[in-house]
Amino acid sequence: MSSEVAFNLFYLLICFAIIYPHEEFISTGLTIQNCMGNFLGSEKQQFIRYHMKKSMLNLFVYSCLPLVYIILLFLLGFESEFFELFTGSGVCWRIFAASSVAAPFIALFELKRWTESNHKNHPIVKQLTKCCNNNNDWEAVASDIENEYRRLGSISFKTNPIIKIVVTENWLLKVTPLTIFLTHQSDATLCVNQAQNYQLSHMGASETQFLNIEVKCTRADNFTIRINSVDFKDLEDRLARSINILPDVRFHKTVTEQFLEVFKQTVRKNPKYNTDMELDQCIGCLQANPQIKLQKQCQSTENQSMNCTNCFCKPMWCLDCIGKWFMSKQDPELKNQWLASKCTCPMCRATFCLLDVSLLGSVEE
Repeated sequence: MSSEVAFNLFYLLICFAIIYPHEEFISTGLTIQNCMGNFLGSEKQQFIRYHMKKSMLNLFVYSCLPLVYIILLFLLGFESEFFELFTGSGVCWRIFAASSVAAPFIALFELKRWTESNHKNHPIVKQLTKCCNNNNDWEAVASDIENEYRRLGSISFKTNPIIKIVVTENWLLKVTPLTIFLTHQSDATLCVNQAQNYQLSHMGASETQFLNIEVKCTRADNFTIRINSVDFKDLEDRLARSINILPDVRFHKTVTEQFLEVFKQTVRKNPKYNTDMELDQCIGCLQANPQIKLQKQCQSTENQSMNCTNCFCKPMWCLDCIGKWFMSKQDPELKNQWLASKCTCPMCRATFCLLDVSLLGSVEE
């Protein structure tokens, strides 16, 4: 491989790492935000201002990449390729050279336009302005978002290195390299319109699912967010609005959901336990009524240490909570043995298996 080809491939790799940094590249700290941390400030303290500065910095850095390529050609002694850009007969090369020189100046002109009149032409400010009420300006909206982002309740999801979804108490934001799409939750309607499955290995042993959620806004621009299906529950719990799911969208069940489904099916086949005892709410979730009683029903074996024991606790748990407790006590590396495994009562530590879990007679199936 010639040195010119090696240089071109290396520079393309560097450009890709700058525009779309991989995790390994981010871990080294060689990213725009890490290198220019003093200029950008703190994202936690000034979320909107931080990303306004970051978008301007990104625009200028992206515009300089072609020009830096031309300069490196000259500095590294690739005179033939350097002079071919400007004196060669190829029209495409000349257009590339002229565009490379002009791009940084065009970017500087655009940045000047963004900062005029209190940044009114900045893409992020334009989005903020659409969410303003009649009695405030974009800075008031920005301050409100920044205050909520600093609180412990805000969460964020990243599905790729350059796009982040942020959910605060009242706001939903999609952060991109050059702008932020945002909406107040009261102005948004969310709908899961697509689920995409990807194999993580060629053997098909592992698969992940990403969901595309369309966000329709009454005041701001509509946008689409993309998250891993395992994060959907966290997103749904944090939003004040419900998320509609199209009928043809099929979610992957998590390991917890799959186990609880089989756990419940197995318990329903066990004999029921009848009682007229007055019961309180489930002490696990404090929401549902107690639904199960632990009582030894399985056969004993010769190995006394492996046998289940009688539980004398009154019914205190719902089926979901006892199922999650049972699963939490199993070895995560031996999922195929969970159903045949044993657990201990959360209160008296009596040993039980799935055959010892009985639904109360009053529980409707």
